[in-house]
Amino acid sequence: MSEEIAISFRHVSKCFDDVVANSDVTMDIRSGEILALLGENGSGKTSLMNLLSGIYYPDRGEIFAWGERVDIRSPKDAFAIGIGMVHQHFKLVDVFTAAENMIVGYETEKKLDLSLIARNMRDICEKYGFSIDPEKKVYDMSVSEKQTLEIIKVLYRGARLLILDEPTAVLTPQETEKLFAVVRNMKKDGKTVIIITHKLHEVLSISDRVAILRKGTYIDTVKTAEATQESLTEMMVGKKVELNIERPEVSGKEKRLSVEHLNCYNADGVHVLKDINFDVYSGEILGIAGVSGNGQKELLESIAGIQMTQSGSEILYYPPEKDPEKIDLIGLTPKKIRALGVHLSFVPEDRLGMGLVGSMGIIENIMLKDYSGKHHIFTERKASKELSEKIVKDLGVVTPDIYSPISRLSGGNVQKVLVGREIAASPAVLMTAYAVRGLDINTSYTIYRLLNEQKKKGVAIIYVGEDLDVLVELCDRILVLCDGQVSGIVDGKEAKKEDIGLMMTRLKDKE
Repeated sequence: MSEEIAISFRHVSKCFDDVVANSDVTMDIRSGEILALLGENGSGKTSLMNLLSGIYYPDRGEIFAWGERVDIRSPKDAFAIGIGMVHQHFKLVDVFTAAENMIVGYETEKKLDLSLIARNMRDICEKYGFSIDPEKKVYDMSVSEKQTLEIIKVLYRGARLLILDEPTAVLTPQETEKLFAVVRNMKKDGKTVIIITHKLHEVLSISDRVAILRKGTYIDTVKTAEATQESLTEMMVGKKVELNIERPEVSGKEKRLSVEHLNCYNADGVHVLKDINFDVYSGEILGIAGVSGNGQKELLESIAGIQMTQSGSEILYYPPEKDPEKIDLIGLTPKKIRALGVHLSFVPEDRLGMGLVGSMGIIENIMLKDYSGKHHIFTERKASKELSEKIVKDLGVVTPDIYSPISRLSGGNVQKVLVGREIAASPAVLMTAYAVRGLDINTSYTIYRLLNEQKKKGVAIIYVGEDLDVLVELCDRILVLCDGQVSGIVDGKEAKKEDIGLMMTRLKDKE
């Protein structure tokens, strides 16, 4: 690793209204290193990298690139000096081929030659260990192929420094190892790679150094070889954090949900759920594993009454009361499900589109849960205000106040509000889609503890997650989805994440 400084931040600050994203940040990034950038939600990681990639512009301070002061006012400016960012949400044109995506927004005086672009892509693939077909359409690609294409795009445009934002969030363990092999090859070639992530075990595996931000302030940069998960967490949070996920045993389990022959087509007519069968019991956490887009979203939405299902599908709810009369949820709207006394809470994948109203404050979003059917809504504001304050305090929501619009909060803080509201509803069934996506490790472990508290109370929990290490530690059973089908259901205590990863890609089936 070179001691040459690639990037220097000097007294850099950035504010959004009253929220300070970065405060007087002074730090260096070395050439040819893999640097992990860590911090809690709202610590300013992504904001700082957005300043470097030209999406934001600093209010104060200076940025130096390879010894020269630079003025980065757009991603185009960043590319011009050799800086490229691969975002967590891909920026690709679905109907274009991989080669065609290379030139979207790319200005050049040369005549565009797709065959030449394809050859250049293959050269990059051979050099760094990628594998992608230049002629393949994006809509036919897997998630890992789309991510590969995004990285190749950045390299194609001459990037010397790459910023990867949560690059392993939707990858299997096998795909993650392939990505890390490519990252190491880029380092050997002299590239500088910055990885924003919350997965500490991956930080320790791939990085040379780790930079820590806390509440917008730069804390320190440490050598990875001298760090542990505990030491990094303490630096992020400012205090020691217990990093153990409990898996309590609950006796007297009862069937709470039964899903049989569930079939579903999405709005595009794609058969996304194919003859799904499983049961969920009180006092257990059933994990759902699978590569993103393999039916997880539609499965939870079908149970919640949001997604249309096909004839012959059956979703039975068994109330916790004595001698319960089971209720078939098929064909019922969320409103009808509530009217029948089904205590169901749902943390959807789409936080603002489906879970919360961005223009409303925390109090109003809390009130939405119980709004239907109440004629004197303003009489409930006191209880909603108290619950809002409790959620902000217990989950560490970073917000100017409980009246500020939800849309002004970071994604992680929006998620905290949503999870807190759904758990506070005292459900019999709690469904969560990526409940800790975008959350820092401290808050993630708080969520795990909250889920286990619900489990001890006899709540049946369906947990859709992307971190296989967490699924194996947290869940009693894990249902694996691949191409809208059940690859198998495994015992959480005996499961190995490598086996689950293979099942997610149909390379291994387990009954």
